[in-house]
Amino acid sequence: QVQVVESGGGSVQAGGSLRLSCTVSGRFFTMHAMGWFRQAPGEEREFVAAISWSGTNTYSVDSVKGRFTISRDNAKNTVYLQMNSLKPEDTAVYYCAAGTTYDSITYYYTKDDYDYWGQGAQVTVSS
Repeated sequence: QVQVVESGGGSVQAGGSLRLSCTVSGRFFTMHAMGWFRQAPGEEREFVAAISWSGTNTYSVDSVKGRFTISRDNAKNTVYLQMNSLKPEDTAVYYCAAGTTYDSITYYYTKDDYDYWGQGAQVTVSS
């Protein structure tokens, strides 16, 4: 059983920062890419950022480039999303996901490529 657990959500004023963490535990022995998605009320779940198993390859959606940074620490089975210069439109539930890969450099940006999902962490940015 694989578990994906997010932490670090909360409320912040516009221009502030938050760091989300996501820990993967359980019997997940393969290499896996990690991703962050978010879902605002009444909206579809959208891709935010992804990182390969090695951590050398990352990709993020244009709306967060220059503000959000994804990173990982495989020794801790943890991936992070550092969010700076937050805007009210960043308000959403943020989901972490893990997807099996067959090399260390692949990442995914579509939901269907991910095997395991966390329960989500609420991020609220007020103006």
